[in-house]
Amino acid sequence: QVPLVESGGGLAQTGGSLRLVCAAPAGTLRRSIVGWFRQAPETEREFVASISWSGGRQYYADSVKDRFTISRDNFKNTVYLQMNSLTPEDTAVYYCAADIQSDWDPLRTTIEAAYEYWGQGTQVTVSS
Repeated sequence: QVPLVESGGGLAQTGGSLRLVCAAPAGTLRRSIVGWFRQAPETEREFVASISWSGGRQYYADSVKDRFTISRDNFKNTVYLQMNSLTPEDTAVYYCAADIQSDWDPLRTTIEAAYEYWGQGTQVTVSS
């Protein structure tokens, strides 16, 4: 098991920013592709962003492109999701997930089944 823990969620105003953090025990994320997903009430969970194990490649959903940035610090075994220009449509529970087996394929990173480990989620609420 790879226990992933998300933090950094909370309440923001439209146009505001939040930074989400996905943390795991030392060494467990180092060779993993990590993705962020979100689920709004009464909707399916959807892909948000992903990052290769080296951090050199990222992939974003069209809905967040140019507003969100995914990054990682492998020394700290942590992945970040910087969210700017937030809108009420970004309100959701955000989850990070780790794929420890696959090579980088951006389209594959959008698929939930590609990930072996998931965190419990952190709530993001954006007020209008």
